Amino acid sequence: MNSHLFFPQVGKVIASTGSRHFPRLLHDLIQTHLSVDATHIRQVRPASSANGHSTTLLSETVFSGAEQDGLELVAPARLHLVRRTPDYHYELHVLRADDAAFSACERDRLLDISPLLLPMLHKHLEALQPSLAERSSADNLQRRFQERLDQAGLTLSNRELQVCLGLLAGRTAPQQAEHLQLKVNTVESYLRRAAIKLGIGGRHSLMKWMYAADPQGPAAN
Repeated sequence: MNSHLFFPQVGKVIASTGSRHFPRLLHDLIQTHLSVDATHIRQVRPASSANGHSTTLLSETVFSGAEQDGLELVAPARLHLVRRTPDYHYELHVLRADDAAFSACERDRLLDISPLLLPMLHKHLEALQPSLAERSSADNLQRRFQERLDQAGLTLSNRELQVCLGLLAGRTAPQQAEHLQLKVNTVESYLRRAAIKLGIGGRHSLMKWMYAADPQGPAAN
């Protein structure tokens, strides 16, 4: 083991848990111990008795240099580690671009550091759960809002839709402006346009309209 390289990297990987830098730093850490061209991490929800299908929640690959040009994830030169919990499987795959198989010695090297790698991967994926949950919540909100628009026979522009969804999700106008990289008065302008189409008075009425039992289109003049 290149301990003078390996152990300093460990702290960097741990510090990056839950960030977009984690996969790259994990890959670099593995490379101090094993020659690989790519590192692939996955989080999978195993198949349930109800639907019989597993669900991939996260899948990300980091390559060494430009190796992605010649590397397929089905490459025969592959080693993998898996940690199983009642809810998820956490997978770590290391791959090579050529057909040179990993030796038994290299397999043992990866197994030697697996008690360190797998818990770090587990913590990283756990840290991402709020983000995954938020993404799912945002998708549900958008689906629900679009259903209400369809029921009312209304259509909003893409920006009007984005502004309304952000406000329904709890963002303030300044927060929504920063999120969309717009000026606050531009956000408010899109909201006014949407409000006219929806036949409501503004932001506070938007929430009522969203969850009304029978949403109506714009009021007649």
